[in-house]
Amino acid sequence: MKITFIGAGSLIFTQRLLVDLARLPFPRERIEVALVDINERRLSYITRIAQRIFAENGIPIERITATTDRRAVLEGSQYVFISILVGDIEAIRKDIEIPLRYGVDQCIGDTIGPGGVFRALRTAPVILDICRDIVELCPKAFVFNYTNPMSILCWVVKEEYPSLRFYGLCHSVQHTARQIAEYMGWPLEDLEYWVAGINHQAWFLELRLRGRDVYPLLREKAWDPEIAKKDTTRVEMLKYLGYFVTESSGHNSEYNPWFRKRPDLLQRFTPGGGWNGETGFILKLYGKDRESYEQELERIASGTEPISYEESEEYGMKIIYALEGGGIFRANINLPNRGTITNLPPQCVVEVPCFVEKGRIRPAFVGDLPLQLAALNRMVVQSQEMAVHGILEKRRDYIYYALYYDPLTAAVLSLDEIKKMVDDMFEAEREYLPNEWYHS
Repeated sequence: MKITFIGAGSLIFTQRLLVDLARLPFPRERIEVALVDINERRLSYITRIAQRIFAENGIPIERITATTDRRAVLEGSQYVFISILVGDIEAIRKDIEIPLRYGVDQCIGDTIGPGGVFRALRTAPVILDICRDIVELCPKAFVFNYTNPMSILCWVVKEEYPSLRFYGLCHSVQHTARQIAEYMGWPLEDLEYWVAGINHQAWFLELRLRGRDVYPLLREKAWDPEIAKKDTTRVEMLKYLGYFVTESSGHNSEYNPWFRKRPDLLQRFTPGGGWNGETGFILKLYGKDRESYEQELERIASGTEPISYEESEEYGMKIIYALEGGGIFRANINLPNRGTITNLPPQCVVEVPCFVEKGRIRPAFVGDLPLQLAALNRMVVQSQEMAVHGILEKRRDYIYYALYYDPLTAAVLSLDEIKKMVDDMFEAEREYLPNEWYHS
């Protein structure tokens, strides 16, 4: 069983998944891992960490291969994980600071809006190159993408490689369930939920505790100012839309026209900063002091800092275990809609409950979302769709359209202002984008 990690230097995801892999009851001799990253320094750290995890769990370290050349290891891979970042901190800074000059205030900017669209423009060509190699070298592999913007990238890949078994994985459903349990003082293991929508904007449609419907209790709790202060925009949406949404308030504040268009609203809905909606918070996340970060990695790699072997919330290895015959597992997975959610477009990418069993992944039928939830999803989906076609057809006009119809951008700017902002971003990010964008 060969598992290849592309972008293995994304250390948080890779380390979590390797720990989860070591916990699985597979014969040790069956496990083979390939680590791929173009950053040799990062690759060195994760290789040493992987060797430590394997050694501490009775897996021969010879079962690990590390390389900067993905084609050298893709052949024979049964499972491929992709978690890459295209463009450095300066590219992300431009995603945030140029729109901010125009009045478009983003917290994370990695999913939709100016930051999300330009991250997709940088990332999609690389993802498509990776998928081209997979189709050639291991076409039957299950491919799991952890890279944002999740929906746009999954949609682009499915348009280009419809037969590829390509799925998007995120941890926002699991994190949100844990947060709800913490807010309400409920044991997480007793909480049952049914969640569907789109990535970073999926909805807890049902919420039960030991079989009892507890949504009325959560809706009542939304009016508690202490809870509202901790999770501002999501609690506000719960009050007025009636359902709790996945991902952080900082993320969600960007996907609608309500919270980030005036200084007074920003002040009201981003108290405490951070994941609650702080302007440009992503720059803090990616701009951590490199020296101290590498010192931490060295401590883990060298064995002077312990590794936790608790099971993570990530779906990845649980899915592999089920695909290998370890029973049936239910996970929220991103994949083409095709009628799963009946009031969202069939071609869009949705995040829905799926049943994973030996050799297959089956999406569950959801039906109609409540109208007010489907309406907000469709606002985001229409922008995603134009970005997808812009990327695939190299049409700058579709990139304009994607942001003309972006909920936050349209709430703040006029059409001519949006076009000027997009042109500024294209010019500023020229070094990160394919030349085709500049031939007109």
